Amino acid sequence: MTARTTPPFRADHVGSFLRPKYLLEAREQKAKGEISAEQLRKVEDRAITEIVKFQEDVGLQSITDGEFRRTYFHIDFLEQIGGVKADIPVTVIKPDGTKELAPPVMRVVDKVRHVKDIQRADFEYLKSQITPGRGAVAKVTIPSPTMLHFRGGRAGISKDHYPELEPSFYDDVARAYGDELKSLSDAGCTYVQMDDTNLAYLCDEKMREAARQRGDDPNELPHRYAKFINKVVALKPAGMTLAMHLCRGNFKSTHAASGNYEPVAEALLKEMDLDAYFLEYDDERSGDFRPLRYLPKGKIVVLGLVTTKFGKLESKDELKRRIDDAAKYVSLDQLCLSPQCGFSSTVHGNEIAVEDQRAKLSLVLQTAREVWG
Repeated sequence: MTARTTPPFRADHVGSFLRPKYLLEAREQKAKGEISAEQLRKVEDRAITEIVKFQEDVGLQSITDGEFRRTYFHIDFLEQIGGVKADIPVTVIKPDGTKELAPPVMRVVDKVRHVKDIQRADFEYLKSQITPGRGAVAKVTIPSPTMLHFRGGRAGISKDHYPELEPSFYDDVARAYGDELKSLSDAGCTYVQMDDTNLAYLCDEKMREAARQRGDDPNELPHRYAKFINKVVALKPAGMTLAMHLCRGNFKSTHAASGNYEPVAEALLKEMDLDAYFLEYDDERSGDFRPLRYLPKGKIVVLGLVTTKFGKLESKDELKRRIDDAAKYVSLDQLCLSPQCGFSSTVHGNEIAVEDQRAKLSLVLQTAREVWG
């Protein structure tokens, strides 16, 4: 077995990190109008410089900006696409009387189009902070295009602008994504990860029922999404690795979905023309590794065996045993290792200590080194 010189790496990670206190305070000041967007960006720059150094010190080869410029992993990106609107977040009162902020719903209110470079300036700053010559690659994380369909379904997409979804809606979204990937590639980006909760949600019977209630067939949706993703892949610039991370929910260490990958595995692994997949496998909610049998040669699965939800450290022997279990269904050479998700998918962060991030990532690196060399 060999180390990998191109992404994803044998020891990789999903991307987000806990925000430092001074960054959270600056965000609050910006929300209250006490500082300008430019002043907040300077604070973000400082925090990103620090998190890049942290990743380099740990020994990671893929480096992100920790998603430090975002509130939510998906909304901050999607609402910058032309034709997309985020509803204002609403406060929901739970059965126990506590209040919780429900994330805003994305709606398509006009023709979808790429109206500006969304991530380019952020990528350029990230790349400028990486120490040259150490072989590290700047990774950009963006939400999956399926996020514009799944949550709202047909009802969330303007019938005036899209009387039929096929093919115009999917073509327009794919073109907008293709334009964004091109702008990133022009800036030197070679590694993009699309974060997708929807395919993971379609493994959960509760979510499958919710899809039925919206008028969608949960058995057909994964195959439709495979065609949708492939429209984006067809526009991917040469030399770029395009990966997908399947997330089952990661808000403040909670989860939203459970279930084996079997209902989506064929569409996900076999039908989508992606280079790599980050799959959550940190506990029994994810089921067994049997769905990996659909993975064709030439593709990579990054096993998310180390949880970011809790600080307790996994045993290295147990991780190796689980990698061996996965290798019964797919070649060991097609596997890599990572935490199951980011440490802070939203600005709020998981219930985990800052130093636990280092311990978890160090464990991933040590285990990968011992398994793959």
